Amino acid sequence: MKKSIVVSTPEAKFSALAYKEDFRDSIRKVAELGFDGVELAIRDPKKVRGEKITELVRQYNLEVPAIGTGQAWGEEGLSFSDPLPSVREKAIARIKDHIDFAAEFSAQVIIGLIRGRIEDHVRREDAEKWSLDCVRECAAVAQGLKVGLTLEPLNRYETNFINTVAEGIEFIKKLDLPNMGMLIDTFHMNIEEVSIHESIIKAKDYITHVHLADSNRWAPGSGHLNFAQVIKVLEKINYKGYLSAEILPLPDADRAARLTIDYLKKIGC
Repeated sequence: MKKSIVVSTPEAKFSALAYKEDFRDSIRKVAELGFDGVELAIRDPKKVRGEKITELVRQYNLEVPAIGTGQAWGEEGLSFSDPLPSVREKAIARIKDHIDFAAEFSAQVIIGLIRGRIEDHVRREDAEKWSLDCVRECAAVAQGLKVGLTLEPLNRYETNFINTVAEGIEFIKKLDLPNMGMLIDTFHMNIEEVSIHESIIKAKDYITHVHLADSNRWAPGSGHLNFAQVIKVLEKINYKGYLSAEILPLPDADRAARLTIDYLKKIGC
């Protein structure tokens, strides 16, 4: 399996990003450490110089397996489940921009925090319907550009909407879209799943991307998760996608990235 790490455009507020300072320097370091790809976390594709990013990624012979979109919710409040149609429309427009950007790399677009949360005064059925409608509209555009969308279940402390793999599968089944997959994240799974390994097997027909972070959200090998077993189960289901580190920059960004690549090599990945 190929290895990548998340790199964000500067000044991102989301904490679990190893690299989010100088973009050019971050890309260079990712390549020099031996990663195969770089997952790009972009709040607004229209506010970055896409051609420069494309040139930089290709200069270092890196692939881009996925585009992260969560900052649009975390920093702007854009959400597929917002009760205001105007907010949902802005969220759709933003993801369509991400899809255009992702098409340059044949990358997936992550549907994570952009789905938002279910507000206290909103019925779950309504929030789910709004989200399903939003995803369908985005997926139609993505399919025309041969871009996949990947849904990420997130832990209960970040959202109250699609926390488990089982809930993610149910949502994807309702969509019934050919270009919709699932992103599993070991940090979130450690909180929400009874068994990470059994949940991976349950989701074997849906998994298109994998986020690695240890139980403390540090680099793999810094907490108590058994990543050798996780890799073994992924191999068992014949997963061929990327393992992408979405981790805290601790003890600092450079050491977090090096800890990740060294640990994955150590366990034979």
